[in-house]
Amino acid sequence: MKTNRRDFFKKVGAGTLVAAVPFASSAKSLSSSNPKPSDDQFLQIGDEIAIAETSFGKVRGYILNGVYTYLGIPYGANTTGKNRFMAPKKPETWTDIKPTIWWGNTAPQIMDNRYASPDYSFADHWNYDDVSEDCLKLNVWTNGIADGKKRPVLVWLHGGGFTNGNAIEQDGYHGENLAKKGDIVFVSINHRLGPIGFTDLSGVGGDKYKDSGNVGMLDIIASLHWVRDNIANFGGDPNNVTIMGQSGGGAKVTGTMAMPASKDLVHKGVALSGSMLSANDKEYAQTLGKYVMEAAGLTPATLDKLQDLSWREYLDTAYIAQERMRKEFPSPGFRGGFGPVADGIHIPVGEFFSETSAHANDMPLMVCTTFHEWNPTRTNADLEKIDFSGVLEQLKARFGDKSETILAAYRQDFPEASPADLWAMILSNRQSAINTANAKSKQNAPVHLAWFGWEPNLYDGRMKAFHCIDICFWFDNTDRMYTHTGGGARPRALSEKMSSSLLAFMKTGDPNTNKLPSWPSYTSENMETMILNDSCELKNKPDGNGLKALAS
Repeated sequence: MKTNRRDFFKKVGAGTLVAAVPFASSAKSLSSSNPKPSDDQFLQIGDEIAIAETSFGKVRGYILNGVYTYLGIPYGANTTGKNRFMAPKKPETWTDIKPTIWWGNTAPQIMDNRYASPDYSFADHWNYDDVSEDCLKLNVWTNGIADGKKRPVLVWLHGGGFTNGNAIEQDGYHGENLAKKGDIVFVSINHRLGPIGFTDLSGVGGDKYKDSGNVGMLDIIASLHWVRDNIANFGGDPNNVTIMGQSGGGAKVTGTMAMPASKDLVHKGVALSGSMLSANDKEYAQTLGKYVMEAAGLTPATLDKLQDLSWREYLDTAYIAQERMRKEFPSPGFRGGFGPVADGIHIPVGEFFSETSAHANDMPLMVCTTFHEWNPTRTNADLEKIDFSGVLEQLKARFGDKSETILAAYRQDFPEASPADLWAMILSNRQSAINTANAKSKQNAPVHLAWFGWEPNLYDGRMKAFHCIDICFWFDNTDRMYTHTGGGARPRALSEKMSSSLLAFMKTGDPNTNKLPSWPSYTSENMETMILNDSCELKNKPDGNGLKALAS
């Protein structure tokens, strides 16, 4: 087995790779302590097992490895037809006991070629099920129901920008192990996405469509109302709720924290590999909504016909409008299309965590990114051979005349890094995370910043510390998500540190444990950063020269 590739990584805590262990046959063996598998039955399911109360009726889950599990609990009504573009409504009550033992529907999104790449399909192991506008469903994992305990609650907001994804699209999202280890309640949700979740028709449709640009975010608020009203029945504490997300989910975290409606529903936030400090400009969003109407051949008087289209017909129409928008207005909104709108009602105008979001003043925040989020060599072995002149040529397409200065600055910060490593790090720079940390650090509650640099011994070392890899470490799922980690003792050791830190943060607002070095809160002067690797280390301004060059 080869050792770590470069002395550079020793500077930020990497060590020697060790052999992976086989994937365990029982979920019990997936915890960080890795006990021996038991021959006892570890699944209980039946008519009288795991019955829980909700505001809308009773639900029936199952017990797996001692963890009560509920999948696909409705927190909102079907959003099809007349409910499309409308704020979420409560689900209808039911009298029978509802079986909640399978995932809720995936929100409408374009599924064509989702599995086109065998390598990405294998590595990320995407999980998608039926696609439907009846998608306002959530999942719960807990160690006990209606037992009077007040367990901290984590609400997971999936990635995929504001366009793709679902609550269990990767195996690493699974909540069983963290719920069991930390005695917390783990909740994950589906909500409306893309044009169905974020088409602002208020400019052409008037008051009826006043909420249409932000219904996907209002779904998140609705799920948090469900948590407030119901989580005690699942052993949780509605007064200790942490929202956590990755990539687009990280942006949902900071966006939700900024929403006035999140007051008293959200108490802490964790944003991984994504965040946002402002929402789409309202005029931009309303213009895009107007183009959607025109692409459908409608007028303000006939706008309601958009609710009669199938979801696929509507998405196809909306994306025609988006292409027109990008051509006519090349300065994009969020990712150049459909996303949250700064309407001044649901989402504030201006920078989040300023006076626009004073209610978030007492919400602690953790922020983490990975070293090589957008690693260009992951699927191309030849690119690993690139030299510094080749990297410079690649950078010029994005950074122009600044490229040489930027490359020199990163070489100064990381003198032992290879050209391919530096290329990935520059493309994956932490500037947006730093911006978020700087903004949040001006408020009362602390912000803690991490940087994940652990690399798996997979695909001949090309995967590096890629976008999404850290999720399973936080959730104690490194054996479950073996296609990201290889499984075994080495990733499990780091996961033990990271998941313990997350649990401490959920419980107290402070991620410090005796398993990591002392982790002070972030300041803009020192840019305190916890490097997460085989050996973890707290560093001030680890990429300070590079970030300065990028900002100049």
